[in-house]
Amino acid sequence: MELTEDIARNFARIALGHVARPYPYKDDHVYEGEDDVRAPREAHPVFFGSFDWHSCVHGWWTLLTLRRLYPDMPEAAAITALAEGTFTEEKLAVELAYLERPSSRGFERPYGWGWLLYLHLEAERAAEHGWGERLEPLARAFAARLAEYLRILTYPITVGTHFNTSFALILAREWAARHDPVLLATIDDWSIAGFSHRGDYRGWEPGGDEFLSPVLCASMLMSRVMPFTLFEPWVDGLVLGNGWIERECRPVTVSDRSDGKIAHLDGLNLSRAWCLRGIGKALGDHPALPLIERRASEHLKAAMPHVAGDYMGEHWLASFALLALLEG
Repeated sequence: MELTEDIARNFARIALGHVARPYPYKDDHVYEGEDDVRAPREAHPVFFGSFDWHSCVHGWWTLLTLRRLYPDMPEAAAITALAEGTFTEEKLAVELAYLERPSSRGFERPYGWGWLLYLHLEAERAAEHGWGERLEPLARAFAARLAEYLRILTYPITVGTHFNTSFALILAREWAARHDPVLLATIDDWSIAGFSHRGDYRGWEPGGDEFLSPVLCASMLMSRVMPFTLFEPWVDGLVLGNGWIERECRPVTVSDRSDGKIAHLDGLNLSRAWCLRGIGKALGDHPALPLIERRASEHLKAAMPHVAGDYMGEHWLASFALLALLEG
């Protein structure tokens, strides 16, 4: 399955329908006092839509990416107009001021951090509009926080939800490769220390409300950190040689897409497809490649029909579908 203009237009319409939709909204806010009560849009005039802050960030990544890839599609003009009114210096200054509150130290850590850096990377590709330049102070602030976080994070967090360390580092590493060689080295060194000794994975996936595979996210991260000569034996010892991908890595069932946490499982199918495709690219002509490609296809096919439908999934799933399709 590949990205086509029809799919791109559908994803663009979905994201245009929620990045500026203020409610319902799930806030990630620490109240410092009675005077701190406010509507989400007051604190987040840029990322107030899409049910929550991080989903709005990657909803915008979806829109800007699709606009770049299909500049002549009818939705491109609407994306441009909305972005022009959204990514202003004034609104982004409010987002930065919120981040600088002492009680915002853990705000969106690390999932939203990785996505904001990834959005900035995409926004820079529209240099004629200046969106990337305006986003850069916010991106730099998150990058500085990430460097400090890795300094104090002794162990990787390997859950399949927003706290997963590997997923955030995959996105942040691409930004660092362009913008911050010190952060890039920090990410690589930390990843080697955190994962290179791991082997023979026997975790209990899938978790009932998870949208990330802990082992596949770690594997995709290491495929970018390790040279091939080290990555191939490492991933073979982790999930290939013990039969985990053959035995356990199969599309999951979603029982109730109106339940936001259960709907996470559609995202698990999509993120597994993304990781499997990335791992397969790194392995080249490895004997396991046909199995990896088959599993990636199975997961993608299981989830693609459900990208739109109930808002509990619709406000974010297109981003993960796009990740998977672009990795193909």
